[in-house]
This record gives sequence, structure tokens and C-alpha cells, in this order.
Amino acid sequence: MFAKEVYVRRRQTLLAKMREAGEKGLILFVGNAEAPAQYKDNCYKWRQDSTWLYFMGLDEPLMAATLDIETGKEVLYADDVDIDDIIWMGPQPSVRSKADAVGVEKNLPYAELDKVIDIARRSGRPIHYINPSRYFNTLKLMELMGTKKVQEGVSKALTEAIISMRLIKEDVEIEALDHACDLGYQMHSAARDAIEIGIVEQEIVGKMEAVALAKGWGVSFPTILTQHGETLHNHGHAAVIEPGKLMVIDAGVESNEHYASDFTRTYPTTGKFTTKQREIYQIVYECNELAFSLAKPGVTYREVHLATARKMLEGLCALDLVRGDLDEMVAKGIAGLFQPHGLGHNMGLDVHDMEDLGENLVGYDPDQQRAKQLGLGSLRMARRLRPGHVITDEPGIYFIPALIEKFKKEGLGYDFVNYAKLEGYYDFGGIRLEDDVLITENGARRLGPHRLPIAPDDVEAAMK
Repeated sequence: MFAKEVYVRRRQTLLAKMREAGEKGLILFVGNAEAPAQYKDNCYKWRQDSTWLYFMGLDEPLMAATLDIETGKEVLYADDVDIDDIIWMGPQPSVRSKADAVGVEKNLPYAELDKVIDIARRSGRPIHYINPSRYFNTLKLMELMGTKKVQEGVSKALTEAIISMRLIKEDVEIEALDHACDLGYQMHSAARDAIEIGIVEQEIVGKMEAVALAKGWGVSFPTILTQHGETLHNHGHAAVIEPGKLMVIDAGVESNEHYASDFTRTYPTTGKFTTKQREIYQIVYECNELAFSLAKPGVTYREVHLATARKMLEGLCALDLVRGDLDEMVAKGIAGLFQPHGLGHNMGLDVHDMEDLGENLVGYDPDQQRAKQLGLGSLRMARRLRPGHVITDEPGIYFIPALIEKFKKEGLGYDFVNYAKLEGYYDFGGIRLEDDVLITENGARRLGPHRLPIAPDDVEAAMK
């Protein structure tokens, strides 16, 4: 948790933004509750709602808060523990002390929230809330608002105000993200050093996630570690490591402050790339470097995505996998056959930051529209870059037999794609290389005190 002043300032800024937008009424925040895994007392690992953490900082279940836009009055709704809680959990700090820790002047029992919202609604006051991401929050909002159509009542003004604040990271957040990336570096280094022919992938995952649990909250998303990198989100870890394969490791740590890291590296399982593997790897590496060099204030990340797509096609053209005019291929979406995802996404308290609030609202400026083209249409972050943005830079090349055959069957790209030669890559797999990037006043820097080895020679040297 940050200093009290951080949360006070954030809430005051939010109230000011809502007033500037001409809004009135109450802002309502509902924190997460425990979620049973099998039965009531055996719950999934506790994780607080990220927007709640951003404004309230209190990392405990069953809390809510209201902010009065007109008066500025703030109220925390939570219950003190009773004797049954003390028996199982020991004595706990009072709700009053927790409210003081984040600068909230008034607290009421959790049940009082129903009365406060009911009175506000009866008097015609607007209730501003954001899209709920958990079932409990959805049910609670249904109960409070007297509707089954919770999403229809989501406040656009509140959502946009929150996005505008959380998109641009404060200094304390950047420090937390650097720390999360340092932990991610340690986790990925443990994974690279553990690659060994004949062991099961799960053994490496166990060593990786041991780092995440020993030094942070845990992983920031389910670990992707696979010798079938052509499957973009492959979460199976039962395969035995074979010689001559490429292993994609896409994983991150969530720090104890709940900020995320998200790195991807691709390794030759035997420690040395084959000629074919190195050729494709070099293209992806150059795309990663190009994207970083282009990322700076005033440039849209959509432009960066398209520039890396052109660079990718240039490299594939040199291998005679595609042919023709590069700009025409970019315009017609040929790059999507090899990279059917976007270049990157926002990152912060969530590894895909704020996408629960609406992916297009978070990732696109008002004057931008999402494309329908394969690859470009999956770009999660297209905005004009500003200092304080934190984004991922993750180009990849994948040879997905089913997708190639679909293109071929539908007669797509015949003017550009060398389908005959592509057949020789059906067993290749995929390559993805990902760094976490902070946009600065004059350009960008990679987050964390170190960068994982990424140039092909450096990867081979590290694997020795």
C-alpha cells in the first residue's frame, strides 16, 4: 500500500474530473469478496479489485465506498471482526484505523451501504459505478440498483475519468512496476536455466512460480510455457522437453503491491538455434527492437504495430515465404497470417490493464476505430502515446497449419504468400519476444533494472 496522501489525492482528482464533466450524485466502489472454490470456507486465492486498490488501497474482502461528487464526503463501508473471526484469524485492526490509513473520514457498517444507496436513489441522485468484473460485485450492484441489467447502468463519465487517471502512471507506480519487472527477470532467468532435455515442462513452471510466490504475490496471469508456440496461449505443461524444439515462455510476476510484469522469451531447447530457427528469430528480434525505437510521445501505437508488420514481411520476403510490394501486403493484412495478435497492451495493476472497463475505451483514442483485419484487429493498445503510458512490445511469428490451410482454401493472399514453401514450416512452432516499456518525455525505456537476454547470440550464450 502506498502513503495515505496518494489515495487522498487520487480520490480528489477523480471528484474534480466528475465535476468538470458536469456530473452529480454518488460514486460507488464495491470491493471484491472471497470466492469459494469448492465450498464456503475453501476459497480461491484472494485478489482485490484493481480499481478499488487504486483509489482505496485496502486489500481486504467485503468493503465498499461512496464519494459524494457535490460535497466531497467519503464513506468506507466495512465490518469489524467478531469473536468468531478472532478465534480463526486473531485480533484485527479496526475499520476506523483502516479508514484513517487511506484518509477516509467516515466509516459505517457494510449493511448501511444498502440504506445509503436506497435513500440516494429515492431522492433521484445518480449513482455512478463501473463495470463489475466479479459475480459477487454484479449481484451486489443488482441488489443495490434494483435491476438485472447492471451493465446498462455503468457510468461512462466515471469509467472515462478512471481510465484517464490509471493510463498515466505516477512515480510510485513506476517504481512498483520496475520492482515487478525485476521479479519477472528473476523468474524468467530461473526458467531459462532449468531447460533440460527429457524433463517435463511442469518442472520448469514449478521453479518459475516458486520465485513469483517467494518474492511477490504470485504470477500475474497463468504461465504460458510450451514447445508449441504456434498456439498463442498454450497453458498445458505436461509435455516432455524434446531436442530441436523452440520453447516459448510468456509469464509475469504480480508484486505484493499488485503491479504486474509480462515478459516473453523463446529458447532453443538444445541451447543453440538451427539455421531455420535463427532466421525467423532474427526477424522477430528486429521487430521488437524497431517497435521500441519508434515508441515515443505523439506516435500512435497503431502506427508502431503497422511499422513492425512491414518489418516482419520484409524479413519473410527475404526468405521467399512472401512476395510482392511490402506496403500492399501490410494494407491487405498479410502479416496477420503470421502474427494474428496485436503488438501489445497496456499494463499496470492488471497485466492487461483496465480491460475489465472496456478494451476499446482503454486502448483506443476517441478518434480511432478498431480494425477488423486479422492481427491489427486484435491490437489492444492503439492510442497516441503519452509520457507515463506503460505498454508491452511483443511481436511474434507463428506458423499455424490450420490458419495457413484456411487462408489457402479461401484463396487469400495467393498474390503474396508462397504456400508451397510454407509447408516446410508446419512443424516449426512459433516465436514471441516481449518487453515491458514505459513511455518517457523524450522516448521510452524498458522497465526493470535488467533486460533478459534477447539477441540470438546472447540467448545462446545465456543457455550455456
